[in-house]
Amino acid sequence: MSVRFILISGLLLLVLFSACEDADFQVKTGAEVLIEDHLDLLEDRRVGIVTNHSAMIGDSHLIDMLDDRDITITALFGPEHGIRGDADAGAAVEDGVDQQTGAPIYSLYGETRKPTPEMLEDVDILIFDIQDIGARFYTYISTMGYTMQAAAREDIPYVVLDRPNPLGGELTEGFILEEEHQSFVGLYPIPVTHGLTVAELALMIKNEDWLEGLEGLELHTLELENWSRNMLWPETGLDWIPPSPNIPDFETALIYPGACYFEGTNISEGRGTYEPFRKIGAPWADGELIAEELNARDIPGIEFEAITFTPKSIEGMSEYPKLEDAELEGIRYHVTNHEAVEPMASGIHVMEVFYNHVPGDEREDFFIESGMHRLSGTERYLNQLLEGKTADDIIESWQDEVEEFNELREAYLIY
Repeated sequence: MSVRFILISGLLLLVLFSACEDADFQVKTGAEVLIEDHLDLLEDRRVGIVTNHSAMIGDSHLIDMLDDRDITITALFGPEHGIRGDADAGAAVEDGVDQQTGAPIYSLYGETRKPTPEMLEDVDILIFDIQDIGARFYTYISTMGYTMQAAAREDIPYVVLDRPNPLGGELTEGFILEEEHQSFVGLYPIPVTHGLTVAELALMIKNEDWLEGLEGLELHTLELENWSRNMLWPETGLDWIPPSPNIPDFETALIYPGACYFEGTNISEGRGTYEPFRKIGAPWADGELIAEELNARDIPGIEFEAITFTPKSIEGMSEYPKLEDAELEGIRYHVTNHEAVEPMASGIHVMEVFYNHVPGDEREDFFIESGMHRLSGTERYLNQLLEGKTADDIIESWQDEVEEFNELREAYLIY
């Protein structure tokens, strides 16, 4: 046998071993675990599913895989952005019928946010499978809580199919939401980045009595396989499926918890471009000066580029963006090190610098007070900005409450 053949054979074995190793250690979602090992949970039961386009297992959707296995699907419930994920943020979603299964589709983002008894009368078990992004004000976790309440009310078992938190399971930042600021974009007393998977959060919601009526809920969670808390999304081996139209990629999800606060201002958060939240701008801004000041702060994992952009109406992403057709100057985020990024902290630095550059005649109208309070879950953030507190001061001010939350959540960590 030649040395050449031995070398080639060895390389082939190494490639095959590496491929097997990658397959063994790719994260398995709760949906995949359900299909492979736990279909007995659904046999001889009429199944309702709270889901959207993100509930993929490889190239197939959970709905289709269950239908192919003769599971009886009797109701589908769609959150913000709808079952197919193509509705604008905040746009009402309509009811309909699923062409594959014939099951009714009920919108939970319109007049009805919680399934009615009539919607659940043909349901024996309710499944939740939606990809979250790990930010408190991302509304899918509010839909989860409301559907848990509906299931408890009708004495229906509730199953959460877990999916990875794209931001990992360790990062926790931001003010704890206060009860008086509870809304659909903030239902729970948690920080903005909470470091929980949806299954862990469901356990916390139920056992900490964060919503009424959950005492008797029969709650099941199907756990991830091969996921650990220090994993960010790129390490999972899973394909990125935009969980909503304006989160097109992982890097947008990574900076979103801090950049989203620009929705509470009268300047552009980048909607109306193909890089929402990664672009921030205003008609009066000096992009070069703002980018230079931000880069001088050495914000971990991020650099900033001065840009000019013009928000446009984009079907399926942002039909009516702020400052539509206006030429804006501002900055673009460049993520240089995923592991180093602190999403909420970086967003506060960007907010402070922009606010410091607002011209005097624009200053009074810069913030949308109700929006800032709703996203923050407190009035403290806006008040601190108005008082001239620095980003470092603001970040320091939430540390004690976040530490208390971290201690509380320990009992609910699955991984």
